[in-house]
Amino acid sequence: MLRVAIVTGASSGLGRELVRRIDAGEAGHIDEIWAIARRLERLEALRRTSSTPVRPFCLDLTDPSSFEVIEGALAETPGAEVALLVNNAGFGIFGSVASQRTKDGGAMARLLMQAPVELIYRTLPYLRAGSRIINISSVAAFIPQPKLAVYSAAKRFVLDLSRSLDAELGSADIHVTAVCPKFMKTEFLDKPGDDVAARAMTAIGFESAENVAKAALRASCAGKDLCIPSLDMRAYYAVSRVLPYKAALAAERLLGIV
Repeated sequence: MLRVAIVTGASSGLGRELVRRIDAGEAGHIDEIWAIARRLERLEALRRTSSTPVRPFCLDLTDPSSFEVIEGALAETPGAEVALLVNNAGFGIFGSVASQRTKDGGAMARLLMQAPVELIYRTLPYLRAGSRIINISSVAAFIPQPKLAVYSAAKRFVLDLSRSLDAELGSADIHVTAVCPKFMKTEFLDKPGDDVAARAMTAIGFESAENVAKAALRASCAGKDLCIPSLDMRAYYAVSRVLPYKAALAAERLLGIV
């Protein structure tokens, strides 16, 4: 069997750090890393600097034909076993829905929700006992977020999908982990849309891609369905489970977050 790890959004930020740690053995034995991103030159750099063979896929996951490419590659690879699927690719636009370009919401929905669903369906036949899926959600998933509405709703979808799928597949020793980090200082924030809204929401602080990747892989190997790397966000999650939404929204407005 050829144990494959598939990582989307692999060319920068958290995705690149996950590839680095998978290459270092933190996801167990992997024979080949399939790195998916839009920038070929960065994928080639990953291939050159990794000791594990990296197969680059220069794809835009908002294009439905991308999933056919991955499905076809799996079918054409003798003995392929997807040991790890990481759905990490994403972007977010801050600001009110009314202030955003018409195409932004649809692109976010396709990349943040449709892409993970499609890749899960395409890789399911190649999962085996011990296989793992990591879906990158966000602390924005905990309660609805005005001025980040589509993104937070999409990340809530990812969180709920992950936990449901983990319950379905757990008896076969296939586990799905939703990872909910704070914002990280990556290219995600290079073009945030509404700069004022972005500054307000990131006032909760940042965490490093290195720490998030380490926590995500550790939780995945342990078969956990939820990983919240930051201690203060674990407390926030606990509060969000019991505090009525309107009260939570009022508190965020009082703090100037929304």
